[in-house]
Amino acid sequence: MKKFAAVWYVWLLSSIPFILPLQAQEIALQLYSLREQMKMDVERYHEIISQWGIRYIEGGGTYGMSEKKYKQLLEKYNLQLVSVGGTFEEMRDNPQAVIDRAKFFGANYIVTFWIPHTSGNFGEADAKKAVSVFNKAGKMVKEAGLTFCYHPHGYEFTDYGEGTLFDYMIENAEDFDFEMDVFWVKMAGADPLAILEAHPEKFPLLHLKDRKKGTSGTSDGTGDVESNVVLGNGDIDVEGIIRQAKKAGTDFLIIEDESSRSVAQIPQSIYFIRSILDQ
Repeated sequence: MKKFAAVWYVWLLSSIPFILPLQAQEIALQLYSLREQMKMDVERYHEIISQWGIRYIEGGGTYGMSEKKYKQLLEKYNLQLVSVGGTFEEMRDNPQAVIDRAKFFGANYIVTFWIPHTSGNFGEADAKKAVSVFNKAGKMVKEAGLTFCYHPHGYEFTDYGEGTLFDYMIENAEDFDFEMDVFWVKMAGADPLAILEAHPEKFPLLHLKDRKKGTSGTSDGTGDVESNVVLGNGDIDVEGIIRQAKKAGTDFLIIEDESSRSVAQIPQSIYFIRSILDQ
């Protein structure tokens, strides 16, 4: 009996990785990082992502393929889509279609990346409208067993009351969370680490980028993508952000490198993240 119990215990331990939920701080890649390369050879660059040791990706469309064919390509290179994009208009008018798309690919997250507004004039009415749309859509997404996030781009940090419009949005986000892009938060003059520390439960996803030292900020969600540098080489406290994400239990640390050097820089950024997580 004792021998049987010992064998059973060993079997149980060996089975744990397969029955426990996804561990926190998985490294992922936003496919926008390879938008130019995908124009040349979609399959080859998905293979390269896999060769980098990346398994998780954030969506960039299906590159002209049917959803079925694209899913087959992902399976071929052992890539899992963890987040799909839903435009503001889609989440306002037909969130169910986006939910269905996410479920087809096995993605647990839906992200909206932009709120329509007049450039340079994101105001109170825009923020309140967005919160209303996002809460309504987010409730549907939540009921479907998924999570809906909004990705700020910096224009949300306009002064409002005693804080900013972003403060208003996060305080009124009842049925949605956020995907913080640390680069755009920094560009807006805010402190991404301080925000993550203040609201650890609201950021299951992070976009990790670093910014070339000496880069000037902007308040309209625009900037020079060539200022994206290898993580740990710029003026953003990426190390501190990774440590806080680890503490908070953030699900995915998503590398996004919008520069023309992304293919060379991404492997270095992967190494940097892993060096912090492994400490």
